[in-house]
Amino acid sequence: MLLLLLWIAPGLLQDHALPAVRPYLPNASAPPPGVGAAPAPLGAPPEVADAGGYRFTDSPDPDQPMVAYDPCRTVRYVVRPDGAPPGGRQLVEEAIAEISAATGLQFVPAGTTTEAPADRRAPYQPERYGRQWAPVLITWSDETEVPGLAGDVVGLGGSTARQAPGQPFVYVTGQVALDAPGLAQVLDRPGGAAHVRATVVHELAHVVGLSHVDDPAQLMHPAGGTTVLAAGDRAGLARLGAGECVPRL
Repeated sequence: MLLLLLWIAPGLLQDHALPAVRPYLPNASAPPPGVGAAPAPLGAPPEVADAGGYRFTDSPDPDQPMVAYDPCRTVRYVVRPDGAPPGGRQLVEEAIAEISAATGLQFVPAGTTTEAPADRRAPYQPERYGRQWAPVLITWSDETEVPGLAGDVVGLGGSTARQAPGQPFVYVTGQVALDAPGLAQVLDRPGGAAHVRATVVHELAHVVGLSHVDDPAQLMHPAGGTTVLAAGDRAGLARLGAGECVPRL
């Protein structure tokens, strides 16, 4: 029957049968389409003036200038708490709440994890997280585990984009690695908590799609001194919160 279907209607098999079956095959790389998708955005970004001052992370498609998370789904996240400095959990929660308010994206905690950060982290891990895209991973780490945290780098963040046929790329998961020893030293300084919180906000802004800018007044400047989101940061985050819903992914 399968050979007959391939011969009579190969397009039908490719477009309908295989996508329905593929998530249940061994070594599947994506969950069943539409898992967790709502019929409308779950939130809305605040209305802010778009005065520029922001940049988006480079898109896999040159014809698509911006990649964002699907606003019709929650952004689930897990935290590996090992090595967190005192008060680290609260600072992460405050940073997530700030990014959620600035984008309208609905972040939902999915507990703790033992998963380690990885350059090639699998976006779909059904054995660990079930048949849905893996949650955003937030870890307290160091340069031994994450070489990119060497030197003055105290955090790294980014996301993985995927695309349904004929639909725009959207982010499906991401990760943040925080330099626990370096940030613990920052916490010991006057006003250190604000700087650590700003670091987490900065990396989460990378996760949702913002890139570095040249303006030191913006939080997305790689070496700026501000500890709060500035007008350009907020304008970019608001745009990222108004991305497209992609229920077929």
